[in-house]
Amino acid sequence: MATQKLILDYVYEHEEKNRDRVYLTQPLGGGAVKDYTWGDVVDQARRMAAHLQSMGLSKGDKVAILSKNCAHFFIAELAIWIGGFTTVAIFPTEGPDTIKFVLEHSEAKALFVGKLDTWAQQEPGVPKDMPRVAFPLAPKTEYDKWDDLVAKTEPLGDKPARGADDLAMIIYTSGSTGQPKGVMHSFGRVTKATEGIVKALAYTSDDRALSYLPLAHVFERAYLECGSLVSGMHIFFAEALDTFVADLRRAHPTLFISVPRLWLKFQQGVFTKMPPGRLDFLLKIPFINKKVAKKVLTGLGLDNCCLAGSGSAPIPAELIAWYRRLGLNLLEGYAMTEDFAYSHLSTPDKSEPGYVGVPYPGVEVKLSEEGEVLIKSAGQMIGYYKRPDLDAESFTEDGFFRTGDKGERRPDGLLKLTGRVKELFKTAKGKYVAPAPIENRINEHPLVEMSCVSGVGQPAAFALVVLAEDIRGKLSDPAVKARVEQELAPWLDEVNSKLSGYEQLQMFVIADAPWSIENGMLTPTMKIKRTKIEDAIKDKLDGWYSKKGAVLWA
Repeated sequence: MATQKLILDYVYEHEEKNRDRVYLTQPLGGGAVKDYTWGDVVDQARRMAAHLQSMGLSKGDKVAILSKNCAHFFIAELAIWIGGFTTVAIFPTEGPDTIKFVLEHSEAKALFVGKLDTWAQQEPGVPKDMPRVAFPLAPKTEYDKWDDLVAKTEPLGDKPARGADDLAMIIYTSGSTGQPKGVMHSFGRVTKATEGIVKALAYTSDDRALSYLPLAHVFERAYLECGSLVSGMHIFFAEALDTFVADLRRAHPTLFISVPRLWLKFQQGVFTKMPPGRLDFLLKIPFINKKVAKKVLTGLGLDNCCLAGSGSAPIPAELIAWYRRLGLNLLEGYAMTEDFAYSHLSTPDKSEPGYVGVPYPGVEVKLSEEGEVLIKSAGQMIGYYKRPDLDAESFTEDGFFRTGDKGERRPDGLLKLTGRVKELFKTAKGKYVAPAPIENRINEHPLVEMSCVSGVGQPAAFALVVLAEDIRGKLSDPAVKARVEQELAPWLDEVNSKLSGYEQLQMFVIADAPWSIENGMLTPTMKIKRTKIEDAIKDKLDGWYSKKGAVLWA
């Protein structure tokens, strides 16, 4: 029986065949960059693997990474794997309490400290006796420095192998509520899922991608990091938020994946330069429309992009349609940490705005009697770390994972998500309301950045709305506030016209501050933390419901 080819086997092939080919491009500030070839990357990984072994770690021990996206995140993960260990990545925006929980729960034996913005606040979450290694772009510390260790350590030789059943990584879900859960993935399943993604999307070594979504999240880990380890594509990194456009233009990606909030912000950025009505008019004119669309995509840095993807959360159908009018092949997908992002993807022949695609090859899908989406995937997790109770709850008797999402399937396999099983709530009218599809509709308006539909036990549901960034800065002008009210009041009527009576919203309430990862209202992948938002406004609800008006101000 043939032995399964695993992800490290692909890495060793690139080391041999593509030694001098640039694999990673890291910005260093001030426009400077540093390129790392496959030879550089694997040599440094072999040396750091030898250092980890010299620390006396046992096979399978957990080694953590706390860092924003950078070249050394990739290299450190390879070092962990080559050395015989298991990776635990922590979101770089987490506070000290969550960092402490993940390190202790995972029993991590060492920590790589990387590129971070708030390390001084995070450091108290790390046990004082935990060994630490600082990446080249880490904040200034007294820890052992990566470059020093690599320079004085001989590399591991040969091709250290890992078994298909060996644990490659524990991915701690960011979670919209409660403590993170550790999802265990083996080398065999990680490889199978990655191979499926690479084949379905036709990745090649000539592709280019920009890595900026958190690598601690499964979406970026599977599609970019592991996808590049198998395909050999060139990965560029983003330096900072204010250099993002320059970083994107440097990469000229052929592949670009993002989350709905950023696709929306890109669109709103375009609208600040060209009003939507004028752009729509120009896109209808033959001969001119292609030039206009090309100019818009060039301004976004996406003029070379052959494949664009959106995941992690629902994206408004109108937003997908808008990008496709520009000629961008934007496809929506659907997956989760528990199946290593190998579940559903739109294809050129099976794609429709509002649907999240069809199952990847080999993925089995069915709906429960309650309409819950049940998945069996080649990338299915081994289980939750130290949580056999959750394992028992999460799988059906015949081995399907309970996603917690409600959905509908067309005969051709296209899946439409209709809400979360656990997010459903009842108003005083006694029927369940699914907030996500309503929020998706609300977010299609150009004045809206995000929304949260709520109203548990209230006479009717309502939506808390965060305005688009360019409008928020102008609200001191009474005329701008009046414009917001004038435009959103009919939008409330429009949204309600598509809803059943028990789902209809009584009002829009304009949030008094944006939601962010930093203020705890968004997860690191920019999903809303529904419970946190509802807790923050619970004392204001009675006052809002006592007022009259379609648009209120928090």
